[in-house]
Amino acid sequence: MTQVDFYILEPHAAGDRYQLACRIAEKARRAGNRVLIHTQASAESQHVDGLLWTLWEQGFVPHGLLGSADRAINPILIGDGHQDEDEHEVLINLATEVPTFFSRFDRLIECVDHDETVKAESRKRFRFYREHGYPMATHNIS
Repeated sequence: MTQVDFYILEPHAAGDRYQLACRIAEKARRAGNRVLIHTQASAESQHVDGLLWTLWEQGFVPHGLLGSADRAINPILIGDGHQDEDEHEVLINLATEVPTFFSRFDRLIECVDHDETVKAESRKRFRFYREHGYPMATHNIS
């Protein structure tokens, strides 16, 4: 059964859920996992792609856009996961809805920032996962 983790930026924490998703994706990649960052729109995917190019000055984070990147050399993929059936390790959800395909992943990560709309939508997803019996954890990020 998929482990669901909510990473919540505390009120005084810097950044947003996109930057948080990038940091978590890189940490998961370093741990040897393949990561899919699920987005709702192409513009959102492009934004995350840009962040992964510029977030760390010390080095390159291997990543690419779903459907155009070579999977063999890109352990982090970004895009609408509905169109992908190859990834099964870590899913980072940036969409407002529960991804219908999340249960094929070992782990699902939900990133929550200070935006009130994002918080409200994440509460709905939290209730869904809890009501369906998924193992869950919450991590407050300062």
